[in-house]
Amino acid sequence: MSQTVRRFLIIFFIAGYSTVFFAQGQKIKPDTISHLKIDADEFLGYDSFGYYYLIKDNVFRKIKGNEVFEYKNVSLGNLTKVDLQNPLKMVLFYEDFNSVILLDNQLNKITEINFSQNNIPIVVPFIGMSTQNQLWVYNTLNQQIGLFDYLKNEYKIVSTPLTETIQYYQTDFNAFYWIDKKNNWFSCDIFGKITALGKVPDFDKIEIIDQHQYIFSTNNLLYFKSSSDTNSSTISEIEISEKTFDKFCYKDQILSIFTFKEIINYKIVTP
Repeated sequence: MSQTVRRFLIIFFIAGYSTVFFAQGQKIKPDTISHLKIDADEFLGYDSFGYYYLIKDNVFRKIKGNEVFEYKNVSLGNLTKVDLQNPLKMVLFYEDFNSVILLDNQLNKITEINFSQNNIPIVVPFIGMSTQNQLWVYNTLNQQIGLFDYLKNEYKIVSTPLTETIQYYQTDFNAFYWIDKKNNWFSCDIFGKITALGKVPDFDKIEIIDQHQYIFSTNNLLYFKSSSDTNSSTISEIEISEKTFDKFCYKDQILSIFTFKEIINYKIVTP
């Protein structure tokens, strides 16, 4: 190999390396919109009507200005999970009693479901709202994802058994997402089709935006990850002023940071 060719290859390698490094090191600088003092054990998020939701002393609360709605159910133990996808029909999950409460927008109870009383045995650690009066349910007894019609009281299995333990899950109307203990990321649609979405970095907290994007934190640093159909991906740090935080929520380009004392809302433009 001639000296000229060797020099060209070295320059090409360095230039290529620098380009990749710059893409991975790109930072997102969101704009602060508002600060909101809050007294809560857990901040759950906002809806499109401007209400925000929280849990305080095991009581579910919906607040906007001077409007405050509350729901509590002492008989079902600790409130484990709340699904706010449909603010007109919210899902409250009480894992200790294997039960779900559906609430309307005034936090009135629509229905209560005890999966232990179902004709087909179901033990539910993971649940979320799906389409057509159905709930996503993961049944630990068969390790399969299913759909439960809460009007007809019917349960159907849609997936094959999962072989790895789930460390994180999230749902939308059309998909059940999960990340297993090996950091493999998957989705299952309402027809039972399972899609491998890649591998995620180690994380402390994570929120999936869609099949190609998610936000995650590690060591109190926040990152945005985006991938394409060509298997290329970028990770961008999101620069926020908070050094520690308990939770973050993302919706419609608004990033909310919960610090136990307040909620800080940022306007964020992703790459």
